[in-house]
Amino acid sequence: MDRAQAGRVLAAALRDSASLPNSAAPGPPAPGSRGLPLVVGLSRGGVPVAAEVGRALGLPFDVVPARKLGIPGHEEVAFGAIASCDGERCADLDRPLIRRLLAAGFTNGSLEQVRERETAELERQEEVFLGGRHQNAAGRTVIVCDDGAATGDTARAAVAAVRAAGASAVILAVPVAPPSVVKDLDAVADQVVCPRQPLAFLSVGGAYEGFPQCSDDEVRRLLADREPAD
Repeated sequence: MDRAQAGRVLAAALRDSASLPNSAAPGPPAPGSRGLPLVVGLSRGGVPVAAEVGRALGLPFDVVPARKLGIPGHEEVAFGAIASCDGERCADLDRPLIRRLLAAGFTNGSLEQVRERETAELERQEEVFLGGRHQNAAGRTVIVCDDGAATGDTARAAVAAVRAAGASAVILAVPVAPPSVVKDLDAVADQVVCPRQPLAFLSVGGAYEGFPQCSDDEVRRLLADREPAD
């Protein structure tokens, strides 16, 4: 599958298992859809997934900028993540891992440099993808989508940001994740929907036939085609 197909699978799972108050019929969201649940995709790979979920469920969608905080020299392993929604920025830090990193010789300064660099990239994405507008999460059920969750760091940061923006409920929806991560995420979201939970989980990309990087241009194109969320 690709990300669009993953979004359609996820939409079917949400339709079957999630409580979606005031959800519209399948198809484009109706004008003036401010009261509907809002679908948001984590940048960048979660945006194509969220676009398909929104299209299938007839709900507006948007982007939540999010960045993983990778260990210096081992960037594929995160010690946390940051995300933003409606101007609210939140961080989720793996403090036990940070303590182990410090004990192993990493410095607070080196980790702070990572956070500063990723915060700058988060700010860039906020400008490129949002251009100063807000997602308007306050008072709504928000469905937070990504293309998968390996550790849950970015998902936790995104849920925190959406809650800080005033969402009335947060549903976390990912096509694939390990069962242990789904259990952990269930403690931070009001509901987690994950149709594929392999015990032998190796990577998010392993669940896809093709898993190319999602570009800024693709995100901008999807956002340009969206219906306004209010």
